[in-house]
Amino acid sequence: MSAAGARQVVGETRLDLVQRNVVIMKSIIPGIVQNSPNCKILIVSNPVDILTYVVWKISGLPPTRVIGSGCNLDSARFRYLIGEKLSVHPTSCHGWVLGEHGDSSVPLWSGVNVAGIPLKSLNPALGTDSDKEGWKQIHKQVVESAYEIVRLKGYTSWAIGLSVMDLAGSMLKNLRRVHPVSTLVKGLYGIKEEIFLSVPCILGRNGVTDIVKVNLNPNEEELIRKSAETLWNVQKDLEI
Repeated sequence: MSAAGARQVVGETRLDLVQRNVVIMKSIIPGIVQNSPNCKILIVSNPVDILTYVVWKISGLPPTRVIGSGCNLDSARFRYLIGEKLSVHPTSCHGWVLGEHGDSSVPLWSGVNVAGIPLKSLNPALGTDSDKEGWKQIHKQVVESAYEIVRLKGYTSWAIGLSVMDLAGSMLKNLRRVHPVSTLVKGLYGIKEEIFLSVPCILGRNGVTDIVKVNLNPNEEELIRKSAETLWNVQKDLEI
């Protein structure tokens, strides 16, 4: 598990951090792989999607064994805020945030449900600009929460720590639970580049054992591709 990286400063996006943290990864990953060639590497450092790609390239490991914490925390925050709005416990609320762990993340409003009842069947405008109930604000809160924490105390710790513990538990105990983590998505949803971003994955002792291809509506697919493009525009110029 690697959380090594330069600290994100106030006003700095996760993508702004990238080249500084590439240098750090190049200094530590070869030694990890040399001493533990059968390892699975869980990347927590930001920008997590690009750094997961960087570590995959540096390590030479199969992509299934290099995993980014991705949108696991974003999805947990998403479900918590949905539950808060509905006055329902978040474990009974189901929904995903996919794509980049950052500003271009994609909330899958089409799949949000409670007890199998899609919220879009009750409110077709759910998550859109025309939604009078203001559900779109929930995703905005998810995206802005980390920036607010950095502004207030200078770093994030507790929430991401709990999220990573959740991921590590699935791998160490071979639970085969589904998590939205950053993995290689080339070939999915029309993405042609070697990009790591979050999609639902089954995690076990060997890392990512399967990718669950969620059926997205056309707008969500387009947003996923835009999220991949956002990452690629930074990633393609990296010096690894």
